[in-house]
Amino acid sequence: MSTSGLRIFVLAAFLPHLAVSAGQEEATHTGARENMVHTQIEQRGIADKSVLEAMSTVPRHRFVPKAYRDRAYQDSPLPIGHGQTISQPYIVAAMTELVRPAASSKVLEIGTGSGYQAAILAGLVDHVYTVEIVEALADSARQLLQQEGYDNISVREGDGYFGWEQYAPYDAIIVTAAAQYIPPPLLEQLKPGGRMIIPVGSPFFVQRLMLVEKDTDGDISSRSVMSVRFVPFTRE
Repeated sequence: MSTSGLRIFVLAAFLPHLAVSAGQEEATHTGARENMVHTQIEQRGIADKSVLEAMSTVPRHRFVPKAYRDRAYQDSPLPIGHGQTISQPYIVAAMTELVRPAASSKVLEIGTGSGYQAAILAGLVDHVYTVEIVEALADSARQLLQQEGYDNISVREGDGYFGWEQYAPYDAIIVTAAAQYIPPPLLEQLKPGGRMIIPVGSPFFVQRLMLVEKDTDGDISSRSVMSVRFVPFTRE
């Protein structure tokens, strides 16, 4: 047998092992994801079946750095670089449920991060518009979301304080960084009858997750939902 023939034979013999290994890894992640949804999310009171299905479907491990993939389904946030984090799974589910996403909804997200929250929303609504101030994160999230086949997510680099006026108004707005106060442009871009969820408070202490509602007359009301800890709302 020639040397080149031997190399082909060895590679062919090795490929099935690679396929089995990849399959085992995906099965492990699937099991971990199902356990995450049941123990971390459903048992804490998240009841919307569409939200639970989205959390069960989106592969969270692909939205974290490789060094943290074995921890992707743990009950905690994880670093994604540039001083940012991917939120705790329960918080992602709770924020999603609170804005009451519908199949016809147009949603604005402030703070794309790795793209995980946008991916969760994408399976529930008509279109997601997401703004990320860190250029490297915006670029990597856009690429990953395209690779994963999400064709109803638009990603833009920019200062989330100003929202994305071009496509306003929005049925729902989700903000994934702690602001000292609710940015007025986001209130303006919220559709009458719409809902916004945003952490408000000092970035160095516990914040309050606020649910903001605009009624059909345009009047604003808000209430505190729970205590949270988010990274600071970054401005240009």
